[in-house]
Amino acid sequence: MHYIIKIKGKVNIPDYVQLRDEHFTLLVYFRADRPEKALRRAGFELKLELIKKILDEIPFGKLHPIELDNNEK
Repeated sequence: MHYIIKIKGKVNIPDYVQLRDEHFTLLVYFRADRPEKALRRAGFELKLELIKKILDEIPFGKLHPIELDNNEK
């Protein structure tokens, strides 16, 4: 089980996203409008489309559980 949270930026600070594991350890932190490079670097390229879809659906500031199989990052 992983968790994703979308954080609303202010004025000159863009929106960001945190992806955390089941122990709430930060795995990757990236701009909401540019997730591709950071997710590939963190090894989540196979789950890129799923994560982008979830980001479009979830509200800001709410912790959202996401099922990402560790063997298929």
